[in-house]
Amino acid sequence: MGAAPPSRDYVSAPRWHAALLLAVVLLIRLPFLNQAIQGDDVYYLAGAEHAQIEPLDPHHFRYVFLGDSVDMRGHPHPPFDAWFLGLLLALIGDIREVPFHAAYILFSCMAVLAMWSLAKRFSPHPLWATLLFIAVPAFVVNGNSLESDLPFLAFWMAAVAWFVAARWIPAAIALVLAAFTAYQAVLLTPILAVYVWLYRRQDRTAWALTLVPPATVVTWQLFERFSTGALPAAIFTGYMSSYGLQALANKLRSAAALTVHACFMVFPALLPGAFLASFLASWKRRDRDTVFLAAWIALFFAAALAIFYAGSARYLLPMAAPVALLVSRLRARWLAAGFAAQIALSLALAIVNYQHWDGYRRFARDIHAATAGHRVFIDGEWGLRYYLEADGGLPLERGQVLRPGDIVVTSRLAYPIEINAPVAPIAETAIRASLPFQLIGLEARSGYSTATKGLLPFDITRAPIDRVRADLVMERKPTLAYLPMNAPEAPAQIVSGLYNLEGGAWRWMSGAAVVLLKPPPAPMPVVAAFTIPDAAPARRVRLLLDSSEIAAETYSGPGTYTLQSPPQAVTGASATVTLEVDRTFSVPGDRRELGVIVSAIGFRPAGS
Repeated sequence: MGAAPPSRDYVSAPRWHAALLLAVVLLIRLPFLNQAIQGDDVYYLAGAEHAQIEPLDPHHFRYVFLGDSVDMRGHPHPPFDAWFLGLLLALIGDIREVPFHAAYILFSCMAVLAMWSLAKRFSPHPLWATLLFIAVPAFVVNGNSLESDLPFLAFWMAAVAWFVAARWIPAAIALVLAAFTAYQAVLLTPILAVYVWLYRRQDRTAWALTLVPPATVVTWQLFERFSTGALPAAIFTGYMSSYGLQALANKLRSAAALTVHACFMVFPALLPGAFLASFLASWKRRDRDTVFLAAWIALFFAAALAIFYAGSARYLLPMAAPVALLVSRLRARWLAAGFAAQIALSLALAIVNYQHWDGYRRFARDIHAATAGHRVFIDGEWGLRYYLEADGGLPLERGQVLRPGDIVVTSRLAYPIEINAPVAPIAETAIRASLPFQLIGLEARSGYSTATKGLLPFDITRAPIDRVRADLVMERKPTLAYLPMNAPEAPAQIVSGLYNLEGGAWRWMSGAAVVLLKPPPAPMPVVAAFTIPDAAPARRVRLLLDSSEIAAETYSGPGTYTLQSPPQAVTGASATVTLEVDRTFSVPGDRRELGVIVSAIGFRPAGS
């Protein structure tokens, strides 16, 4: 095929080195086999459960996310992880932490063996280069999850290793699997193109294989379009816009966090020497190996800054290999010291991560007896949601009408939504770790999981990671007949459809706002004071008393209005009043369904 030979041969190394590396992988994985369901595991497991119904389309269903019903076809990852988890679920019969995590060790081993192959090709110290790769915090911590990070890393690394070794068929298979695991697999195209340009410029097969990832992504998108009626990429793009994920402030914060994480992939003290050595090698000798590894880092990191919005450390895992390979050019004693320091830190972070998610599992178990016989709603995401759903709980939807006797379990950390109901606490706990490190927390400034929490690679604090509580919904006893939105009694008398207080005086409503009012002693009109903003399309507004229409009006345009009914007599102990609008809207970055701005609703004497 006219291929140019590599710049140098693979370094020969004892076979026991590979066995040693696999032993290290087992040593950092086996203690965490009973890791609780964590983070985004819950969404991948939902796809695995649906894969039992639609094996080819595991994301073809709707799911409650942050209180909203969303289309899972817009999930930011292709279906491989859902397929793999679905296979485990079919074989084991239930979701069980130990066997599921044991199965996922396969991907850690694949990634490390691929790194070992690349290290023998690109590093003077293959063993130390691979050990540095293993010690990357995100590899140690996120390798204990059921998310797509480690499967993607395994296929990414295997694809590069086999491609460099000119083993085209297994390389092509790995490229396809990488593209089915994460869309950022398309970044392999320019990275491998650099390799082909440097080493195999006349090899048409190599050039063709660089196009496998985008071709796979396009094929999957078209399959989904023809089988389910929609392009997953279009749905995902819509959610990116509606949640405001690509807002400039988010992108800048994410870029800053990713830059910090890049400096902690290996022990930071090793980076200056490695950078200087790589620069001199590239400048003086035009070393192709250095150029390729530097291009791998530059291309992936630049794309990460442009694509990602949360700034999580795990996003940079595909960049860990070239960083470790370049750093491994330092003296062995420095590499040994750096590895020892980094693996100690990474294991400490993994222990804290274990204790964080185990706290939700233990809380769900502890309140099992107290929740028996009640409707349970989960006001939060992640592992807390998984364990309570497994026990029969339901995710709390925005605008959910709660009844007396319902139980709401809330995490302060896991993106709770506001509830409007009188509650009495039945259980509460603070989740803490035994070590003073935090990857995410109520007071932590760490951007390890998301840049919205801070920009540090991890934080050092003894503050609680999270506070979780279970509340019993009590019977509503309205005390006001006329309810201003800023009244202290408002939260207890709002049933649904009204959002948080803004400006100290008003609340946005959704399509229908429902309040509970104290009946007046004599018949009185029901009044609603509201504003139709310029952006609101609502024009027809109705008032209902106990489901019966009592007033309606169509307005010509934006403005501040008062809708008033004739005097109404109420015989019961309370009155349910509903304000409805004909149309709603939403704005980028705000998932709420918005109708009009409400100042007050209630019974008021005519003319007052």
